[in-house]
Amino acid sequence: MAYPVALKSSRLPQGLRTMAQCLTASAVLALLTYLGFVLKINLLTVSFLYLLIVVAVASRFGFWQASFASMQAVLLLDYYFEPPLFSLEVASSGIFVALVTFEVTALAISRLHAREIRVTREAVIHRAGMEQLYELSRSSLLLDLRQPPGPQLGTLIKRIFDVDAVALFDMSLGRQDRIGNWDAGEEDLARECFLRDQSQDDASTQIWQRILRAGPGLVGALVVRGKLDALVVDALASLAAIAIDRHQWFDKEERAETAKKSEQLRATVMDALAHEFKTPLTAVQTASSGLLELGGLTETQRNLVTLIDGEAVRLNGLCTRLLKTAKLDTKQTDLETTNVNVLDLVSEVLASHLVEPERNSIQIAVEDPSLTVRADHGLLAMILTQYIDNARKYSTAGTPIAIAARASRSEVIISVQNFGSTIRIEDRERIFERFYRSPELKDSIPGTGIGLSVVRKAAEAHHGHVWVISDEKEGTTFFFSLPMEARRTL
Repeated sequence: MAYPVALKSSRLPQGLRTMAQCLTASAVLALLTYLGFVLKINLLTVSFLYLLIVVAVASRFGFWQASFASMQAVLLLDYYFEPPLFSLEVASSGIFVALVTFEVTALAISRLHAREIRVTREAVIHRAGMEQLYELSRSSLLLDLRQPPGPQLGTLIKRIFDVDAVALFDMSLGRQDRIGNWDAGEEDLARECFLRDQSQDDASTQIWQRILRAGPGLVGALVVRGKLDALVVDALASLAAIAIDRHQWFDKEERAETAKKSEQLRATVMDALAHEFKTPLTAVQTASSGLLELGGLTETQRNLVTLIDGEAVRLNGLCTRLLKTAKLDTKQTDLETTNVNVLDLVSEVLASHLVEPERNSIQIAVEDPSLTVRADHGLLAMILTQYIDNARKYSTAGTPIAIAARASRSEVIISVQNFGSTIRIEDRERIFERFYRSPELKDSIPGTGIGLSVVRKAAEAHHGHVWVISDEKEGTTFFFSLPMEARRTL
């Protein structure tokens, strides 16, 4: 149900309406004067009757009409009821004081009564506005958050507040919705209000423009055309901002939930595929190794079997990474923490012939040979292996690869540095995302974009961090830090 926010006035213009009201008061006073004169009613009684008429005029029409009636009543009292009759002459000072007192009393009562009526009307308008705002706030809670809020809010505001037109601009969706009839040139008022970042009102056209804010930021703009109070419009803007903010948060939560389900599905598929690939790859690797052991192969055959064996080993390692990634994503990996000596770990990883000595020299700088960290040995070896493998692939031939480790107050920091292609600033965070590869290098150097994402997941499983710095002078250095004492979280 819609409640009016302003009392509807007569169709007559204001000046003509006031004149008609004054004439009505004059007619009533004239009738009373005639009856009082014919019936010879005394001055005191007529004065009280006049006073009642003045109060009635104030109650019905307003203060200025009552002021006119009171002045006319004083003149009628003096002319028809105070000797000398039919004259405006005042015979004594006492009568003059009485007439002045009557006028002051009538004006005071009229003023108080008019003020009381105005306060009452404002209270009615305020109560009606509060009821409308309550209905809007209750209805806004039932909005379909899967749909844009603009059309729904505009329809509610127009229906509840009985305004002519509503326009709402939603910054997050970049759309403007209009409800009602807008004149030519008013189609983009809401968008323009938002771009101007300034609220304003136009009393002549009854157009109210408000910026919508949710917290410290802007969320849109609201424009309403209709008979409204400024405070009501401010409250409307607040409710509209809250509704838009709720829609934005719902949209973010829904997208996050969708991404989470998609990630879970992807991890499940990766896990299943990796397991399925493991069996035939093991068979291929066993067969190729067996052929090499049996011997009797020509040089060409041996080269082909060696190629098959090497690629089977590489695919097997890739499947292992996929399995670890899936388990890290679904939090199914239990950390088997032990005290790992960092120098021994580096030597163990390098022994797996990741680096070709004739292409890159290796420099190891571990400040303390007894430096140990409490971590999962397998995951730690995988991190270091991936870093060294990346350094080998992206380094320039003849440049060194530097492996360093040091202890800070509460963590161990291990780094791998190489000299070659650099990483753009905008890619330094994204390269740790799954399947992302730098556009400048993805076509020239083979890779899957999986390794570094597994590194970050493994480091986070230890409450550690990974990052990279890169420039032409200092080269590219990948870091990962682990707490001295691992905390079990998976």
